[in-house]
Amino acid sequence: MTIQASDIEALIRDSFPNARIVVQGDDGQHFSAMVEDESFKGMNRVQQQRAVYAALKGKMDGPAGELHALALTTRAPEN
Repeated sequence: MTIQASDIEALIRDSFPNARIVVQGDDGQHFSAMVEDESFKGMNRVQQQRAVYAALKGKMDGPAGELHALALTTRAPEN
């Protein structure tokens, strides 16, 4: 089963409803995503990325995961 960029965005949006999210990729397995959210303030980059991966609810788990690769960029807004 393949996953679409819109599916990934929806999963992330469930956990980060006010985030600015951009997901790109069209082969059903390899994507890139940028997530900018206020909740990332005070978190280091690893913590931010773990929070986003948790939002994907296992879609990347193991060889049977629907999402094979996600190049992820996270940041807090620069107010």
